[in-house]
Amino acid sequence: MKQYHKIIILTAPSGSGKTSIARFLLNRFPNLSFSISAATRKSREGEVNGKDYHFMSEEEFKAHIKKNEFIEWEMVYEGKYYGTMKSELERIWSENKVPILDIDVHGGIHVQKEYPINTLSLFVKPPSVEELRKRLESRGTETTEAINTRVNKASYELSFADQFDHVIVNDDLDKACKEAERIVEEFLKS
Repeated sequence: MKQYHKIIILTAPSGSGKTSIARFLLNRFPNLSFSISAATRKSREGEVNGKDYHFMSEEEFKAHIKKNEFIEWEMVYEGKYYGTMKSELERIWSENKVPILDIDVHGGIHVQKEYPINTLSLFVKPPSVEELRKRLESRGTETTEAINTRVNKASYELSFADQFDHVIVNDDLDKACKEAERIVEEFLKS
């Protein structure tokens, strides 16, 4: 019989707080491990290759696609690819830990289809699209055009919330973290 390893998927439109919630869960549960995504975008200030993302060129990324080395991947924005490498999950499972995937909505749906057993999916929802815009603007890391693109994409992604096991509305980060903690604790015990 095939052994099924657990996976936790954390997904949300950009700026909804999923990375903050992921960090909270990683601090709370020592048996969780962050699944480092591959990305073709440039690193932001303070981001470390191999810790925050596996930064690679578009050519490298496409070579990994051809070799079928991703569980999921997507061109999230024009020329910006993101994905979860199979080797990353294998690395975490070999440490007897549970990977937590901080990934986009379509990636989350795909991973659930690939791993329908022992997978928990959490969709983090902003209180409103207007609030999401404010959060993205307050980061100060992107142009108005990039923020508009993200906000438009977020409006579309919100329509997929019902395809995930749990929806957490992040109108208060502490409350959202506690809700995620309760759900993950139950899942890890099962």
